[in-house]
Amino acid sequence: MTTTELTTTDRDAGVLAVLTANSTRPLLLTGGAVITMDPLLGDWERADVLIGGDRVVGVGPGLLTAAEDDGMIVVDCAGGVVLPAAVDFAGGGGTLTPGVRADVAVVRLADPEGTPVGAAPRRGGHLDVLVRAGRVEVWRGRRLDGVESVQAPEPVVAEHPYAGLWVDEDDFVRQELRPDGRYDEARGDRASAYQGRYWVTGDRVDYLDDLGFWAFGEFDGDVLHHAGYRFTRR
Repeated sequence: MTTTELTTTDRDAGVLAVLTANSTRPLLLTGGAVITMDPLLGDWERADVLIGGDRVVGVGPGLLTAAEDDGMIVVDCAGGVVLPAAVDFAGGGGTLTPGVRADVAVVRLADPEGTPVGAAPRRGGHLDVLVRAGRVEVWRGRRLDGVESVQAPEPVVAEHPYAGLWVDEDDFVRQELRPDGRYDEARGDRASAYQGRYWVTGDRVDYLDDLGFWAFGEFDGDVLHHAGYRFTRR
């Protein structure tokens, strides 16, 4: 079996392609430790911050579960701390309270899992992502001022045993993994509800939807687990 490797750099390029296209879709910072600076909300070792327009609209664990249905742009913040961009630990500064202006910083404490051994560290020190008024100004340690739009990586079509039609237990979601590296997902009476590209790495499949969001699934023999669904071959 031949598989196609999808690196962390590939995933980041796909997200950057959407960010530099002036997308108005919600932005989800997920997987990092979240420091809200709001005593009522508290903090989380691993949680999400949802940004809509220029405002924080949600914070806490579990927001990622709605990412696909709500068309969120998902930014992986694993290994980092998400906190207000203006913060004073002595008691002042901003918060991540829903409703406040979205001035958010992601400070990198460690490179995410999957970073190639020996890879150069991200530029910009420990500031990984900076959002001001809902607009990403720093991406993976680099300012986006003047950055031209980039293209997400094209999948390298490779032979793997998972091509074909996968259907959930209620016959509601029907996902076709095509040999050309594209997928087409129908939901209920909505044909082609989601379409995009996919990569297979071992028993994992990564999806980049044409809407711009990323998702993944895992194969266990003849079963595909994806987004809370259990698919079998049809």
